[in-house]
Amino acid sequence: MQESRGEWAVLRVSGELDLVTSPLVRQHVHDAVAEGRRDLVLDLTEVLFCDSSGVGVLIAARRLMHSCAGRLRLILPARGAVDGSHVNRVLAALGVRRLFACYPDLEAATDAAARPLSA
Repeated sequence: MQESRGEWAVLRVSGELDLVTSPLVRQHVHDAVAEGRRDLVLDLTEVLFCDSSGVGVLIAARRLMHSCAGRLRLILPARGAVDGSHVNRVLAALGVRRLFACYPDLEAATDAAARPLSA
């Protein structure tokens, strides 16, 4: 689930980000920070479903990274299932999409010169 890409720790999440799986994702984020990682990418490309607990874990990860002077980037592809990433649509519908630096793929998310997608 975790790999390194230069200075970035990359956590790949797939399937559902819900009440059952959110604690595991939260633990992986905390483990990365405990290992001294301050730059974190959450690759949500393969997430098919996200509920409020999934959104909660993303907001908590953002808060944690901010508190340790770190950076959090999300990979939310603009194109995917039907009309884009499910997580992107959920975050937008809840009005919290603008809180996150989102990128279309891993290359952009780990490139210092890349600009995030607009909200």
